[in-house]
Amino acid sequence: MFSSNGSTSPATNYLLMRPDRQVGIVGYGAYVPRFRLPGHEVARVWTNGLSGSPITEKAVAGQDEDVTTMSIEAARNALARAGIDPQLLRAVWIGSESHPYAVKPTSTIVAESIGASPNIQAADWEFACKAGTEAVQASIGIVGSGMGNYTLSIGMDTAQSRPGDALEYTAASGGAGFIIGPAEESVAIYQGSYSFVTDTPDFWRRADVSYPSHGERFTGEPAYFNHTLSAASKLMELMGSTAADYQFAVFHQPNVKFPQRAASMLGFKDEQIRAGLLADKIGNVYSGSCMLGLTAILDIANPGDRILMASYGSGAGSDSFDLVVTDRLIKARDRAPRTMDYINRRTVIDYATYCRYRNLLRN
Repeated sequence: MFSSNGSTSPATNYLLMRPDRQVGIVGYGAYVPRFRLPGHEVARVWTNGLSGSPITEKAVAGQDEDVTTMSIEAARNALARAGIDPQLLRAVWIGSESHPYAVKPTSTIVAESIGASPNIQAADWEFACKAGTEAVQASIGIVGSGMGNYTLSIGMDTAQSRPGDALEYTAASGGAGFIIGPAEESVAIYQGSYSFVTDTPDFWRRADVSYPSHGERFTGEPAYFNHTLSAASKLMELMGSTAADYQFAVFHQPNVKFPQRAASMLGFKDEQIRAGLLADKIGNVYSGSCMLGLTAILDIANPGDRILMASYGSGAGSDSFDLVVTDRLIKARDRAPRTMDYINRRTVIDYATYCRYRNLLRN
């Protein structure tokens, strides 16, 4: 749908989200807690070891960790890479479906902890597992419109799953944050984005209910695949690109098979998604899933590499992004721990310890 000068045709231009002022990722940061619960340990407790596990192990937040503390760690890493004064941030936005307070923002705590308050806009975002990329879309708009030079968008979650439920194998803790700013200061520039949303009730949690419910097989079709494929394929159509034009791609990772299948259906090869596919190592970190995968890609990407990213949030919707890496990445990425540093730093725990850490032993 691109013309010869690289612009979209008038018929489709309104679908492609592209700000007047080009923006990108100035700094990025990840955080994954050290504790790991093996899938076979969940199976041992609930099926006497007779069932398989969709992943090898998942990351579990410790007793002194929650979305707030982990967001602060990711934010500090992003600031270190960006090399900016936190007072220059015009917004701090935290996307999560496991905020520690029902009525009390996470964002204000994070903003004050990193030295960004009080002259700042702060808010918490929710849209299941795409809450983080929802905040990124808004950040692109804020910076792209000139309302501010820098914003911080974070996707972070802790494990939430009913004991014995299929989600318990994969629901994990961790996430990532991006400082969005001017293109000339960015390690990766957003070339365009697109969002696709429908009312598809595949996953939900009522107020005052401790654990989410899900539609089991319904969560794949027509939920995950319909939205992920629609968002990614439409963005490529609008950008005039194909899977072969990208060096890397990263998708939301509720498990290992879903993103692999989605990538294959879109024409991507295994080597294009391998760097960002982290689900088997740490599970599904919900709002931070594809954002964390993108940080792992940025840790190894080269200037000029092109990246496709597509999130998914139950309920349901997907945000897709087209990015190109700049030469600023080479120096910036060594200013903070890399994503694989956190993933390789691991302490295996048993199911009883997991229950204690996640406060599952209730009266």
